[in-house]
Amino acid sequence: MKYLIETFGCQMNHHDSERMAGLLEEAGYARTDDDRDADVIVINTCSVREKAEEKLYTRLGEIRLLGEETGARPVVAVAGCVAQQEGEKLLSKTNGQTIDVLIGTQSIKRLPMLVSEVRGLRTEARKSLRGDSSTSYVGPRTSTLSPRVDLSPYDDVSFPLGIARREDPVKAYVTIIEGCNEFCAFCVVPYTRGHERMRPVSDILDEVRLAADTGAREVQLLGQIVNHYQAPDDPSCDFAELLARVNDVAGVERIRFASPHPRHVTPRMIEAMRDVPKVCRHLHLPVQSGSTRVLQAMRRRHTREHYLELVASLRAAMPDIALSTDMIVGFPGETAEDFEETLTLTRAARYHSMFSFKYSPRPNTLALKRMPEDVSEAEKTRRIVELQAVQKAIQGELFAAAIGRTEHVLIEARSRRREWELSGRTSGNTVVNLPGDPSWVGRIVPVMITGANPNSLRGEAVLDTAATGA
Repeated sequence: MKYLIETFGCQMNHHDSERMAGLLEEAGYARTDDDRDADVIVINTCSVREKAEEKLYTRLGEIRLLGEETGARPVVAVAGCVAQQEGEKLLSKTNGQTIDVLIGTQSIKRLPMLVSEVRGLRTEARKSLRGDSSTSYVGPRTSTLSPRVDLSPYDDVSFPLGIARREDPVKAYVTIIEGCNEFCAFCVVPYTRGHERMRPVSDILDEVRLAADTGAREVQLLGQIVNHYQAPDDPSCDFAELLARVNDVAGVERIRFASPHPRHVTPRMIEAMRDVPKVCRHLHLPVQSGSTRVLQAMRRRHTREHYLELVASLRAAMPDIALSTDMIVGFPGETAEDFEETLTLTRAARYHSMFSFKYSPRPNTLALKRMPEDVSEAEKTRRIVELQAVQKAIQGELFAAAIGRTEHVLIEARSRRREWELSGRTSGNTVVNLPGDPSWVGRIVPVMITGANPNSLRGEAVLDTAATGA
């Protein structure tokens, strides 16, 4: 039996998919990348942006047509944030014809059991309808084939050690916090991931050690508000201390984390980023708007002034730090003056990269309930185009300034474009493409930057040291 997992969304969703892959393999399934060959298809969904939901409905339609074409419909499981958010309403939206398993963000450990139940029901249906079990069950679901649903709000954040099947041989995701207590007005995460729960530091370090022992050279710590971490099993271990303890794990060469909240960036955290050797010189620091008035409406609990002071403090401690951010345009009540403040903050912060979005109302959120949209779609589009042009110019200047420097690049893989080309990232999280030997994958290689593209750099390895794997 074979499984296919398709993932939409953030790093945490991708890590959940790695966990579900491990669970299915423990249950006897083998991975496939061909949906025509899959006995089980899991769609792990994201609900942060509206388009992610649209992708789900499109994909479900494609799978239904695939089943009609091949004559053997796979078991279809929908997991993740859309499953948790929409619940059984999803079944009515798809007329109950495509989804066999609906499983929430906190119930994924039960995925193999629910899939097994569906397969058992199909076997019984074949026997009763056809008198044999030689063909797959196809066609409308009868009342005995109702979907298996588990949207339970479990508080257990433990997970079997080693169960995740990492997609990347060089990097490992390690979740340290589940859920969120911030309740920003635009954000659906507290309603899909639940309240904030911290993993024990002992579990985290066990997972980091296992990742390092199995070849991972970079660890990325994950949490909705990752820098709010406080170990439940050790009062002395806050986020800064956790960085220091992960740094001490043999085999780990780089540490990243996502995503912090500006209001939880403490002096201790800045000192740890500066002083802990393996912590990368990159910080993704979501601001969402450059206007204090809009930030207050968003319930972000930081101001424009506080954010810019924080940027100054980070750059004073680490002049080489690269910053990235998230930005929303067209939030309810955002005026032309508010948007201009977003542009001026972007110019002041000089981000190496930015994820920018037009505001879209999300289910259950405060903004949907209390803040009617008053920025037209056309104006949202105009604003995001202007913002992205400003960011593109800044990014181009920063990338051009890197030409001639030597950067230490963790080689992650062969380039997708050319077999002889490798791809990796600097400590500042910028992609660098370079010619090189495939044996360098997993090594940190000194690279002279020779050129800049809009979203990446080009370089040449400093061969006398690269050949040794330095």
